[in-house]
Amino acid sequence: MRRFPWLAGLLLAVVGAAAGYGVHLLVPALPWLTASLILGVVAGCIPPFRPSLGGIFKPGLAIAARRLLRLGIVVLGFKLSLGDIAALGWVAILAIIALVGISFVITWLIGRLFRLEGDQAVLMAAGFSICGVSAVGAMAAARGSDEKDTGTPITLVTLYGTLAIVVLPALSALLGLDARQFGHWVGASVHDVGQVVATAQTAGAAALAIAVVVKLTRVLMLAPMVAIASIQTRRRSRPGPSLSERSLSDQSLSQPVDESPKKNPPIVPLFIVGFVVAVLLRSFLPLPDAVLNIADFLQSALLACALFAIGASLRLEQLARSGLRALGAGLVSWIVILCLALGLVYLG
Repeated sequence: MRRFPWLAGLLLAVVGAAAGYGVHLLVPALPWLTASLILGVVAGCIPPFRPSLGGIFKPGLAIAARRLLRLGIVVLGFKLSLGDIAALGWVAILAIIALVGISFVITWLIGRLFRLEGDQAVLMAAGFSICGVSAVGAMAAARGSDEKDTGTPITLVTLYGTLAIVVLPALSALLGLDARQFGHWVGASVHDVGQVVATAQTAGAAALAIAVVVKLTRVLMLAPMVAIASIQTRRRSRPGPSLSERSLSDQSLSQPVDESPKKNPPIVPLFIVGFVVAVLLRSFLPLPDAVLNIADFLQSALLACALFAIGASLRLEQLARSGLRALGAGLVSWIVILCLALGLVYLG
């Protein structure tokens, strides 16, 4: 174990994801990823577990929360077929792209209005407008965000995405939406792919089919949005002061000087390149159904491990300090995106 200090925490994340899958089997309405996150939060709330979570399990949980999350994003690309997206038509595709851009900006402004700390506003905007937890992780990597800033956005997209499973079918009946309209609404507004499937399947196969295609069109926006965020981050980064400037400002050469340049995030992170490659493979190669099914399960398993690790690192007492503001920002953002997506459905 000393040679592999990350092994214990990684195994714990796997066990947590497996337990989350078991909960999903018992309660099919509860998505696997949501169940894994909840179990992680519960584990982090048990006082006797906390010393171990911050000690022997910490290195492995950190790997699960970052690297497994990024691997899950790569494998997510195998869900995307450019042919299926093109079948929507250019008008619908451009409308969905516009929806992602507008909802991102509005959600970010709402987060700033509610005074969310650090990068929480922009991470929440990515999660709500693009693809939930995957987008939060990708945007955090592109911006070099602190790990403490990712917990609240992930909790919000999980909370409101799970509420959608119950709320949207009830609203659909009140609004008189047919199966195709409901599927389009779900795909354009719900955060994670798993939550989209859980919500849309309540209206049948036709609703599910259109919901998945619309949702995956939003997912395709992940790569350009992350690239834009990386470019902006690099532009904001400034090189550290030179040795002579530091010497003059400190008026002493006795203090150690760090002349190493600040590392900027890459314009396109490697895992986003992998995501794009997976999309192209899915689109232009005749991959067997067995391979696609394995990729689908692997993507869910990787994200489930990551979400358990993230949940285990959360501390509810820390979230409580900005909890009301965060919940309010998430609720307002969710309502705005639901209304924008519904408008898109009616215009279509």
